[in-house]
Amino acid sequence: MSVNDCDTSVLKKQLVRNLLAVADQINRFLEVVDDEDKCLLGEFRSIRNQIVMSEALASSFYLQCYLSPFTKQYVGLLQSVAHLSERKHGALIVVQRQDPLSSFLSHGTMIQAKFSSSLLESIFYPGSPLHDGAVLIQDDKIVSAAHVLPLSNKEVENDQKLGTRHRAALGLSELSDAIVIVVSEETGRASFALNGRLYVIGMAA
Repeated sequence: MSVNDCDTSVLKKQLVRNLLAVADQINRFLEVVDDEDKCLLGEFRSIRNQIVMSEALASSFYLQCYLSPFTKQYVGLLQSVAHLSERKHGALIVVQRQDPLSSFLSHGTMIQAKFSSSLLESIFYPGSPLHDGAVLIQDDKIVSAAHVLPLSNKEVENDQKLGTRHRAALGLSELSDAIVIVVSEETGRASFALNGRLYVIGMAA
């Protein structure tokens, strides 16, 4: 699927604004780089933060493109992820694409319900009997929940130790073409795993 097929105009505009801000900061940095009285460490930090934000927004742009051919509910799904992230409710969501996944998913409780944001968010509500495992979404259905996923052997990502949810997301993405979305209950940060790599998701302002 082409990126041009995706209706992601808001994210695209935000990404352009961020990149222009980065370019502006770099130009201002170049103007003062010879000034011995100017401490440049703050400039480095600011530029790095802008680049990280831009990368997160680009991840969101591509995530929508990757999801949209496989579920019409991708907008509601991403809204749910944003809500879970705001509340720091840990979550692990598997979106099946072309590869069959039954051989990689252990245990699980059948749900077989039409997708709804409220249902998905209620599954990951702290204390829910199903909140600890992964939810499987296929087409426009929440198929099942409380799955145990294979764990990746990667211990470090971006100089940080990976938690169990992130290792599970990476593990399944190393074995299949599934997209696995993960929300950290410690930080609220949302990411997705694809082809054995983890990408932070940014939301458009």
